[in-house]
Amino acid sequence: MARLAQTAGLTEIQQEILSTVKTFVDKEILPHATALEHADTYPQDIVDGMKEMGLFGLTIPEEFGGLGESLLTYALVVEQIARGWMSVSGVINTHFIVAHMIAHHGTDEQKQRHLPQMALGETRGSFSMSEPDVGSDVAAIKTKAVQDGDDFVIDGAKMWLTNGGTSTLTAVLVRTDEGAERPHQNLTCFLVEKPVGYGEVAPGLLIPGKIDKMGYKGVDTTEMVFRGHRVPADRILGGRRGAGFAQMMDGVEVGRVNVAARACGISIRAFELAVDYAQQRSTFGKPIAEHQAIAFKLAEMATKVEAAHLMMVNAARLKDSGERFDVESGMAKLLASEYCSEVVNESFRIHGGYGYSKEYEIERLMREAPFLLIGEGTSEIQKTIISRGLLKEYRIR
Repeated sequence: MARLAQTAGLTEIQQEILSTVKTFVDKEILPHATALEHADTYPQDIVDGMKEMGLFGLTIPEEFGGLGESLLTYALVVEQIARGWMSVSGVINTHFIVAHMIAHHGTDEQKQRHLPQMALGETRGSFSMSEPDVGSDVAAIKTKAVQDGDDFVIDGAKMWLTNGGTSTLTAVLVRTDEGAERPHQNLTCFLVEKPVGYGEVAPGLLIPGKIDKMGYKGVDTTEMVFRGHRVPADRILGGRRGAGFAQMMDGVEVGRVNVAARACGISIRAFELAVDYAQQRSTFGKPIAEHQAIAFKLAEMATKVEAAHLMMVNAARLKDSGERFDVESGMAKLLASEYCSEVVNESFRIHGGYGYSKEYEIERLMREAPFLLIGEGTSEIQKTIISRGLLKEYRIR
């Protein structure tokens, strides 16, 4: 049993789930990840295995066919999957966010319609907030939905949809102009159903194709273009016009714990690769792990792995207890993603010239780690959230 990134106080069920997932990662993901990633091949066999284990329904309530597990359980599962290959965790991340939003904000009819099929992995979720000209400034969204009888007609373009081509249900944040004083109160979340594929997948709905990326390969990342696409009014999440911003932010907050967990998983793997290589590679008559310069690097890497894991676990447990956790999720995401970049970079240096070769796994991690610095909000956005939260708590009265 590895010493790092252990979690105290887990139930027997949680331990059993994690043990099963770790075995799956070691046997079904790690041996194939690098080849699939280099070929940018969708990991269909791995996804099928996750469906069989029930991972698509891990947090969906039991009444809808899911396992009803906590955010902590989910985060620890994601940590293990990202340790194998970060892209695979991306397959279930947006699905999890959409399921979370429906379970917590959806109407009874929306829950009955979507959650049982999502638990089986038959309906697959994706999440659409960004636009070509809009990233962190969510209130500036331009994609617009105009009511026309019992339908809404949507026009505009969305960007950076993970699972955009392989999903069948997308939570889309658009402008509906409710006449509110604040821009974010004019935003509404629609549950857009669509078939798998690329091109014009439905009348007025275009998925142009996969975006070619530096890393995060295998999983598809796309645009979503609306040209007069009609959506029934009952597809508004929770039936609440103008509530989309708050609903999406709830999804993003749990998504930040997910990104922190992914960063922890990559950090763990980078450390494993470094500590193994440092004991096998010899210079000046002894393994490089016995040189103080390398030993100190390993000590610092392990400390960062442990710190990030503990902050991620703390944020997840706060959410599960019903406490506010926006500051803690931002802290966990900030620290875990920054430390992940540092740990991967040190592992790369320990590998020396071999780290630059595509034959070594660390080369893939070097291209995956940067994504976590920007996914679910950049480090600068996390600092903004953290500082605002702290100033509310520590305001001079």
